[in-house]
Amino acid sequence: MKKILLLFFFFLSLPIVAQDKKTTTNGIITFEASVPFYEAVEAKNNKVYSLLNTKNGNIIFVVYIKLFNFERSLMQDHFNANYMESKKYPKAIFKGQIEKFSVSKINSIPTDYYIKGRITIHGETKNIKVLAKIAKTTENNISIQSNFSLNTDDYNIDIPFIVRSKISKNVNVNLNCILQ
Repeated sequence: MKKILLLFFFFLSLPIVAQDKKTTTNGIITFEASVPFYEAVEAKNNKVYSLLNTKNGNIIFVVYIKLFNFERSLMQDHFNANYMESKKYPKAIFKGQIEKFSVSKINSIPTDYYIKGRITIHGETKNIKVLAKIAKTTENNISIQSNFSLNTDDYNIDIPFIVRSKISKNVNVNLNCILQ
Protein backbone atom coordinates (compact mmCIF):
# COMPACT_ATOMS: atom_id res chain seq x y z
CA MET A 1 0.00 0.00 0.00
CA LYS A 2 2.85 2.40 0.82
CA LYS A 3 4.40 1.83 -2.61
CA ILE A 4 1.12 2.56 -4.39
CA LEU A 5 0.62 5.73 -2.33
CA LEU A 6 4.21 6.81 -3.01
CA LEU A 7 3.79 6.23 -6.78
CA PHE A 8 0.51 8.15 -6.71
CA PHE A 9 2.17 11.19 -5.10
CA PHE A 10 5.13 10.95 -7.47
CA PHE A 11 2.91 11.06 -10.57
CA LEU A 12 0.77 13.77 -9.00
CA SER A 13 3.88 15.95 -8.55
CA LEU A 14 5.11 15.60 -12.16
CA PRO A 15 2.77 18.26 -13.63
CA ILE A 16 3.87 20.69 -10.91
CA VAL A 17 7.54 20.26 -11.85
CA ALA A 18 6.74 20.47 -15.57
CA GLN A 19 5.04 23.83 -15.03
CA ASP A 20 8.45 25.36 -14.28
CA LYS A 21 9.57 24.72 -17.88
CA LYS A 22 8.37 26.19 -21.15
CA THR A 23 9.67 24.72 -24.40
CA THR A 24 9.40 24.91 -28.16
CA THR A 25 10.78 22.93 -31.06
CA ASN A 26 9.52 25.23 -33.78
CA GLY A 27 10.89 28.67 -33.03
CA ILE A 28 11.91 30.77 -36.00
CA ILE A 29 15.28 32.39 -36.58
CA THR A 30 16.22 34.39 -39.66
CA PHE A 31 19.41 36.14 -40.58
CA GLU A 32 20.35 38.70 -43.18
CA ALA A 33 23.88 39.60 -44.26
CA SER A 34 23.14 41.52 -47.43
CA VAL A 35 25.14 44.36 -48.93
CA PRO A 36 23.42 47.06 -51.01
CA PHE A 37 23.36 46.50 -54.79
CA TYR A 38 24.11 42.77 -54.48
CA GLU A 39 21.98 39.67 -54.17
CA ALA A 40 20.17 39.24 -50.84
CA VAL A 41 21.95 36.99 -48.37
CA GLU A 42 19.24 35.75 -46.05
CA ALA A 43 17.98 32.48 -44.62
CA LYS A 44 15.31 31.11 -42.32
CA ASN A 45 15.24 28.21 -39.87
CA ASN A 46 11.84 27.06 -38.52
CA LYS A 47 13.22 24.50 -36.07
CA VAL A 48 14.74 26.48 -33.21
CA TYR A 49 14.72 24.46 -30.00
CA SER A 50 14.33 26.37 -26.76
CA LEU A 51 13.83 25.68 -23.07
CA LEU A 52 12.96 28.32 -20.45
CA ASN A 53 13.03 27.66 -16.73
CA THR A 54 10.29 30.01 -15.51
CA LYS A 55 11.50 29.85 -11.90
CA ASN A 56 14.94 31.34 -12.48
CA GLY A 57 14.88 32.74 -16.05
CA ASN A 58 17.53 30.36 -17.38
CA ILE A 59 17.09 29.86 -21.12
CA ILE A 60 18.67 27.71 -23.82
CA PHE A 61 18.38 27.99 -27.61
CA VAL A 62 19.69 25.34 -30.03
CA VAL A 63 19.80 25.98 -33.78
CA TYR A 64 20.86 23.31 -36.27
CA ILE A 65 22.89 25.03 -39.00
CA LYS A 66 21.83 22.70 -41.83
CA LEU A 67 18.19 23.64 -41.26
CA PHE A 68 18.69 27.19 -42.54
CA ASN A 69 16.88 27.52 -45.86
CA PHE A 70 18.00 29.94 -48.55
CA GLU A 71 16.10 31.01 -51.64
CA ARG A 72 18.92 29.65 -53.80
CA SER A 73 20.22 26.14 -53.16
CA LEU A 74 23.75 27.04 -54.30
CA MET A 75 23.91 29.74 -51.64
CA GLN A 76 22.74 27.18 -49.07
CA ASP A 77 25.42 24.71 -50.18
CA HIS A 78 28.18 27.33 -49.86
CA PHE A 79 26.83 28.43 -46.47
CA ASN A 80 26.96 24.88 -45.09
CA ALA A 81 30.19 23.68 -46.72
CA ASN A 82 32.40 26.77 -46.88
CA TYR A 83 31.28 29.33 -44.31
CA MET A 84 29.64 27.51 -41.40
CA GLU A 85 31.23 24.08 -41.95
CA SER A 86 28.02 22.51 -40.69
CA LYS A 87 29.41 18.97 -40.74
CA LYS A 88 32.11 20.00 -38.29
CA TYR A 89 29.94 22.49 -36.33
CA PRO A 90 26.36 21.22 -36.70
CA LYS A 91 24.65 23.57 -34.26
CA ALA A 92 24.71 26.96 -32.60
CA ILE A 93 23.89 27.05 -28.89
CA PHE A 94 22.98 29.88 -26.56
CA LYS A 95 22.81 29.35 -22.78
CA GLY A 96 21.93 32.28 -20.62
CA GLN A 97 19.54 34.01 -18.30
CA ILE A 98 16.80 36.58 -18.68
CA GLU A 99 17.73 39.42 -16.34
CA LYS A 100 15.17 40.44 -13.70
CA PHE A 101 12.79 37.76 -14.99
CA SER A 102 9.65 36.89 -13.07
CA VAL A 103 6.93 34.86 -14.74
CA SER A 104 4.34 36.61 -12.57
CA LYS A 105 5.25 39.97 -14.16
CA ILE A 106 4.77 38.71 -17.74
CA ASN A 107 1.49 39.82 -19.34
CA SER A 108 0.08 40.32 -22.83
CA ILE A 109 1.98 43.58 -23.34
CA PRO A 110 5.49 42.87 -24.70
CA THR A 111 8.07 44.03 -22.18
CA ASP A 112 11.78 44.61 -22.79
CA TYR A 113 14.18 42.27 -21.00
CA TYR A 114 17.90 41.74 -21.41
CA ILE A 115 19.07 38.21 -22.00
CA LYS A 116 22.74 37.58 -21.33
CA GLY A 117 24.76 34.46 -21.71
CA ARG A 118 27.19 32.53 -23.86
CA ILE A 119 26.65 31.76 -27.52
CA THR A 120 28.64 29.12 -29.39
CA ILE A 121 28.78 29.37 -33.17
CA HIS A 122 31.30 27.71 -35.49
CA GLY A 123 33.23 26.39 -32.47
CA GLU A 124 33.71 29.85 -30.93
CA THR A 125 32.03 30.87 -27.68
CA LYS A 126 31.33 34.51 -26.82
CA ASN A 127 29.45 36.37 -24.12
CA ILE A 128 26.53 38.38 -25.48
CA LYS A 129 23.71 40.47 -24.10
CA VAL A 130 20.65 41.13 -26.25
CA LEU A 131 17.37 42.93 -25.80
CA ALA A 132 14.21 40.83 -26.16
CA LYS A 133 10.49 41.50 -26.02
CA ILE A 134 8.72 38.97 -23.83
CA ALA A 135 4.95 38.61 -23.44
CA LYS A 136 2.30 36.11 -22.43
CA THR A 137 0.05 34.89 -25.26
CA THR A 138 -3.68 34.27 -25.02
CA GLU A 139 -2.96 30.53 -24.58
CA ASN A 140 -0.76 31.31 -21.52
CA ASN A 141 2.40 30.60 -23.52
CA ILE A 142 5.45 32.88 -23.49
CA SER A 143 6.48 34.79 -26.62
CA ILE A 144 10.12 35.87 -27.05
CA GLN A 145 11.20 38.16 -29.88
CA SER A 146 14.67 39.58 -30.36
CA ASN A 147 16.67 41.37 -33.03
CA PHE A 148 20.43 41.56 -32.68
CA SER A 149 23.60 41.65 -34.70
CA LEU A 150 26.56 39.25 -34.78
CA ASN A 151 29.95 39.76 -36.42
CA THR A 152 31.37 36.90 -38.50
CA ASP A 153 34.91 37.73 -37.33
CA ASP A 154 33.92 36.99 -33.71
CA TYR A 155 33.11 33.41 -34.68
CA ASN A 156 36.00 32.72 -37.07
CA ILE A 157 33.68 32.55 -40.06
CA ASP A 158 35.89 33.14 -43.05
CA ILE A 159 34.33 34.92 -46.01
CA PRO A 160 36.43 34.26 -49.13
CA PHE A 161 38.03 37.32 -50.71
CA ILE A 162 36.17 36.84 -53.99
CA VAL A 163 32.74 37.40 -52.32
CA ARG A 164 33.81 39.56 -49.36
CA SER A 165 32.31 42.70 -50.88
CA LYS A 166 28.95 40.93 -51.43
CA ILE A 167 28.40 39.60 -47.90
CA SER A 168 28.22 41.75 -44.78
CA LYS A 169 30.40 40.82 -41.81
CA ASN A 170 27.60 42.12 -39.57
CA VAL A 171 24.75 39.63 -39.61
CA ASN A 172 21.30 40.81 -38.52
CA VAL A 173 19.47 38.09 -36.61
CA ASN A 174 15.76 37.92 -35.82
CA LEU A 175 14.40 35.38 -33.33
CA ASN A 176 10.72 34.55 -32.66
CA CYS A 177 9.67 31.77 -30.29
CA ILE A 178 6.44 30.77 -28.58
CA LEU A 179 7.28 28.61 -25.58
CA GLN A 180 4.55 26.31 -24.30
